[in-house]
Amino acid sequence: MGLGASLYSGISGLTVHSERMTVIGNNLANVNTTGFKGAMMQFEDLASGDFATVNGIGQVGRGVRVSTIYTDWGQGAFESSTEATDMAISGDGLFVVSPLGEDGRYFTRAGNFRFDQDGYLVDPHGYVLQGWEIERTSTSVTTTSANTTESPNSARIIGTPTNIRMENFQSEPNPTTSVTIVTNLDPTSADKSTSTTNPYFAMFNNWDGSAETPLPSTSYGYSTTLKVYDDIGTAHNLTVYFDKVTLSNAGGDTVWEYMVTCEPNADRRTLSGANGLQTSIGQGGTSAAGVLMIGTLTFSTGQLSGMSAYTLKSNGGANIKDLSNWSLADFSTSGYPVCTPNFLGKSNASTAEASAATPIQIDFGIRNSDLSSNGGGAVTIGWSGGLGTLPTTASMVGNNIGNTGYLANYKDPAVSALATQSYDTGGSSTLFQSQNGYSAGILQNISVSREGIISGHYSNGQVLELYAVTLATFTNEHGLRREGGNLFTETLESGPALTGQAGSTGKGTIDGNALEISNVDMATEFVRMITTQRGFQANTKVITTVDSMLGEVIAMKR
Repeated sequence: MGLGASLYSGISGLTVHSERMTVIGNNLANVNTTGFKGAMMQFEDLASGDFATVNGIGQVGRGVRVSTIYTDWGQGAFESSTEATDMAISGDGLFVVSPLGEDGRYFTRAGNFRFDQDGYLVDPHGYVLQGWEIERTSTSVTTTSANTTESPNSARIIGTPTNIRMENFQSEPNPTTSVTIVTNLDPTSADKSTSTTNPYFAMFNNWDGSAETPLPSTSYGYSTTLKVYDDIGTAHNLTVYFDKVTLSNAGGDTVWEYMVTCEPNADRRTLSGANGLQTSIGQGGTSAAGVLMIGTLTFSTGQLSGMSAYTLKSNGGANIKDLSNWSLADFSTSGYPVCTPNFLGKSNASTAEASAATPIQIDFGIRNSDLSSNGGGAVTIGWSGGLGTLPTTASMVGNNIGNTGYLANYKDPAVSALATQSYDTGGSSTLFQSQNGYSAGILQNISVSREGIISGHYSNGQVLELYAVTLATFTNEHGLRREGGNLFTETLESGPALTGQAGSTGKGTIDGNALEISNVDMATEFVRMITTQRGFQANTKVITTVDSMLGEVIAMKR
């Protein structure tokens, strides 16, 4: 093999060590590059040549070559960011980005994304971040026959990963379908509205929807108001009036009449009378305009123990103030009675069972846990009471103020931990109230959850889930090809991308308002630089030494 082989062994050493220095230099050059993953070069020896020895065939090495250049996929530290669209992956996975209008896709750990002028969430190259759309169904209450069915908010990932784009910066309105009102009603309050014929509905008898003030303050003991929203997001005042009923002998029970109302000029319900004619209730047309539900609340030693609720019949008579036209209310599947405003004047939308209706369940802190049908009329499901005769209409309650057993009640009342009460605390007050509707809103900010859910925060106070960021993992992540710009592409060696949502099996989580910095450790790189430099120097010594030896050989001819 001779001295020439020694020269080429030294040259191979110089070559690989210079390449290793290139890798080290690239690592150090990217020490502050967002999401950069360092590389590490490893060597292997070249095939050895056979050499005859006393003991047989020996082998002499012929030098060195590059074995592998690994990507260091170790976790990088996080840097906080003020940009909501900055994201950092904690654990395995890469973001998936795609050039707009093209089929190709790239993978990156750099999460510095921004919305462009067209609403696309893009990286610095203009490649669009990929994710799944989230379908959101607003809470709604629909009715079938006597019962109503409540569909809760639901969110699910739909379709395949697509370009994340904010096409609409406005959230749609959501109509109110649930109202919760918890009050303390002062048991020492006086009975402001009285009636000898219908004492439980005396306040209703005093209501005049055609008057400027439908119910004067001298006719009720307490009231509370909150905003509710119709199908197009318009706000309306919903006011609940309470008035104590003076009982002659109730065995310690206390009864309050209540009335759920809206502004009379916003009441656009229309009912079909027994003669087939349409009766317009609202917009000041009748004295009952604005009354959505009437009923009673029964308290035992201050705690809510029973409730009755009446709403208008769909085919009642023309006289809306006639209590015989007010029937026991339908229930939502949660067990709360429902009333049906029709703020927009839609057809077939003025009673709970109407196909186009948007009923509102009224929660005072007591619900009916028995909603099974008893085979009777539609409005009687879930109701009991009346001392043998169920008062299916408000007129049937009569003037039996000596026994609360004449009042309708739930078949199986269940009282919540937070419920309307009647204790002497120095006056009536509202303890809690809420509703689930809202108006249209303008996008103000976004946030990213650990599961990669991008949510929009809107001016109406709503937070809507919009997209789920796609993460990709690979069977052999070391087989990915670097394309520059913090981008990788898949290869045969890496295998196909395995996509999924952040936090799912094999996928890391995402931190919003953060960026992953380079995982290059300068101390380690400096140590590698020293060993590389010494290795390079050693190989130069091989070459210079062989050169000297060759000089000695040439000098032999002199």
